[in-house]
Amino acid sequence: MRKVLSVSLLTVLALVTWGIGPALAQGPDQPEGNGPGVAFYAKYPSQEVAIGETVTFDLTLRVEETAQEFRLEARDLPEGWTPTFRGGGKVIRAVHVEPGRDTTLDLRLDLPDDVQPGTYAFSVVARNEQGEVAVPLEVIIKEKLPPRLTLEVELPMLRGTPNTTFRYNMTLKNEGDEEISVNLIANPPAGFQVSFKLMGQDVTSVPLGANETKRVNVEARAYTELPAGQYPIDVLVQGGEAQASATLIAEITGQPDLRITGIDGRLSGQAYAGRETSFDIIVRNEGTAPARGVELSATPPSDWEVEFDPQQIAEIPAGEEAQVTVRLQPSEQAVAGDYIVTLRARPEDGSSESAEFRITVRTSTLWGVVGIVLIAIAVFVVALAVTRFGRR
Repeated sequence: MRKVLSVSLLTVLALVTWGIGPALAQGPDQPEGNGPGVAFYAKYPSQEVAIGETVTFDLTLRVEETAQEFRLEARDLPEGWTPTFRGGGKVIRAVHVEPGRDTTLDLRLDLPDDVQPGTYAFSVVARNEQGEVAVPLEVIIKEKLPPRLTLEVELPMLRGTPNTTFRYNMTLKNEGDEEISVNLIANPPAGFQVSFKLMGQDVTSVPLGANETKRVNVEARAYTELPAGQYPIDVLVQGGEAQASATLIAEITGQPDLRITGIDGRLSGQAYAGRETSFDIIVRNEGTAPARGVELSATPPSDWEVEFDPQQIAEIPAGEEAQVTVRLQPSEQAVAGDYIVTLRARPEDGSSESAEFRITVRTSTLWGVVGIVLIAIAVFVVALAVTRFGRR
């Protein structure tokens, strides 16, 4: 009799444990229906897709105590929906779960072509001899969005000189539900060359997946000398019926470009050793912006002196010139010959320009006369000596 009561009591306790097990396993982080020591959940249990897309759920199954095997099943699927379970890169129907380790698998749903927009609820079940656990899932189907492009430019207006390469950063986004190929078109003003770059490579079109965003660089450079001003560059991106546009501005501020020449175009002159000589030069601004605060300097031979009048030119407008007097004095020990004097003109907001002048140094005529007199005296003395001693 005691044995019968013991067996009955054990049977009742087992049934009670099986009945309350799921309730104990249900926590705030576990779906309803999980068995004792079993966790089964989806990373993203509710998904929104467009008509024609494939739905995939990432599932995780975990046991705490002993290894178990579970059969997989999708329940309450709408008619025409085809489920496929995958794990380890293969199609599966069951899964073996080791204790204390997460086992991941995927559920792929292929929807029929005539599926209608709406919200669809169903569940995925993992079952074995001890019971089953279920995960509620939801798919929200919406109409496929038509192709739509957006175009954003970080800094649409850039400033530089005529030699500047203007670089703009554009962000393209496909807000539709289908992949499209986007053509990149630029309409620059005369004198500009424009190219599109993706990851450093020149491109004329880029593929954009559904809801994908890409950054494209636009490079614009003037290939002729352009005057200062603002130059608009129209950019059009087009993929099928979808298109977007933007206007980029390249503002050329201009820059001075100095040239140094002689009055008559010659870069040469004459001077006497130890004597100051003056000659005029022309400093011309052939750039597209005024040259301001132009400082004049020179690199002469050793012990030479060079001065400018004026030493600084306040401003030379673009296309105009200024005349400067150069006072030059060669060294007193300079011998006759040709020497090079480098003259420089540097604006405060530009690069320095230099020119080499060839200076021919001549000796003083006074020393020439003295030399002739000395030679004559020497000849006279020699002649006198020959005459006197020759008679003897």
